[in-house]
Amino acid sequence: MRPTMTPTSVSPQDDTKRGPAPPHLSTAFQRAKWVVERLDAITYWGIVAVMALMVTIVSLQVFWRYVLGSSIDAADELSRLCFVWAIFLAIPHGVKHGVHVGIDLFVMMMPGWLKEVLFRLMAGVSTLLMLMVMIGAWVATVDRWPELMPTLPVTSAIYYIAVLICGAHAFLHLALLAWGGSRTWEGVS
Repeated sequence: MRPTMTPTSVSPQDDTKRGPAPPHLSTAFQRAKWVVERLDAITYWGIVAVMALMVTIVSLQVFWRYVLGSSIDAADELSRLCFVWAIFLAIPHGVKHGVHVGIDLFVMMMPGWLKEVLFRLMAGVSTLLMLMVMIGAWVATVDRWPELMPTLPVTSAIYYIAVLICGAHAFLHLALLAWGGSRTWEGVS
């Protein structure tokens, strides 16, 4: 067996002088990030499936209407449902990379350390706000559960289930950003 050499080997004594490992290197942080990455992958393919279903439904509706002279009763409702689900499954992916509308002129003038403190603080506050969105979505889901959609024998709460899933997924992203900071997803597409 050959010993492996690293370009910068650090002795255990040097490691204690630097203090505790940053959250990016902690096992709990890495596990939480791994869970969120798996959830991202699942919702990514969910978005692809829902968008494909929406395109199929709209295409079939156009064919039915203009070629066969008929109509699919639930096409409008199904395509709207697919659109809503695609949007709410995609929102946490935007949260992950901070692709939202914001005015950051004042923030960009701050020193780096203050930007990071502000980033973590706002991610923490946003995590709490997302918790309130989840609670509201849960209440709406329970409230609407007995009602059926007009053209489908499906509960109308299905719209609010999308909001609930979005809230939980975005909650995890915001909590992870509050924990790990602005560089949590650096280098990840």
